[in-house]
Amino acid sequence: MKYTLRSFFSFGLLLSLTLMQAQEKTPVKESTKTTQTDEIIPETPLQRVGINTEPKNNDSIPIKTDRYGIRVGVDLFKLTRALYDQNYKGIEFVADYRLTKKYFLAAEIGNENKTTADDRVNFTTKGSYIKAGFDYNAYENWLDMENVISIGMRYGFSTFNQELNSYRIYNANPYFGEVPEIVSGKKFSGLSASWIEVVAGIKAKVFDNVFMGLSLRLNRLVTNKEPENFSNLYIPGFNRTYDGSFGVGFNYTVTYFVPIYKKKVKPIAVPKK
Repeated sequence: MKYTLRSFFSFGLLLSLTLMQAQEKTPVKESTKTTQTDEIIPETPLQRVGINTEPKNNDSIPIKTDRYGIRVGVDLFKLTRALYDQNYKGIEFVADYRLTKKYFLAAEIGNENKTTADDRVNFTTKGSYIKAGFDYNAYENWLDMENVISIGMRYGFSTFNQELNSYRIYNANPYFGEVPEIVSGKKFSGLSASWIEVVAGIKAKVFDNVFMGLSLRLNRLVTNKEPENFSNLYIPGFNRTYDGSFGVGFNYTVTYFVPIYKKKVKPIAVPKK
């Protein structure tokens, strides 16, 4: 009996130790299984070549850029004037280049053939001209707008010919009626003039890269080569002369913008309080 109880006690102790070891090994097996599962996750082809596949942060603000390039077009007023004015033919090409954020280099080149018919004189002016200068954009665009409200200056130069078609001698006391018109046909060639213009205008983008513009001009003659016994009452590019040296003009343009490069817009530093 004594040996029987000792055998049962030894068997129970051995069984208890076995169960305790089994409980300790079970978590280790689960952890090992989990670790092995994590290790065998295959890498994607992008991860193998070192490309980060983590999602990007969509809250980042995109960098604003300004486009720089050349804008070319034509003056619609001069181009369409011949449709309703049989005494006028002309064309003017316009262009500007964005030099800095606010300044543009600008130029116009054109040709005119105009017959002026007044009460006392009828003459025809033919010639070409070129203008060059700058525009300053005083409009502060927001987002991706590219509109322009500008003020600028031009220096213009014109070469032209005049032809006196007919004229009337002024009669201060027309008792016997008006003096008949005298046909002349005299030509004056090799004439020239130069002037300064103050220009104010606007340009608005109506389609992608397409702009419509309008400008008003105040002109002041610098040089004026006139023939004998005749005044340059009309100068190509300058328009009609008033008081001998002043003139006014305007144009209505359509232009196309050709972008060349972009420049990042530097953020404005806000002073700390």
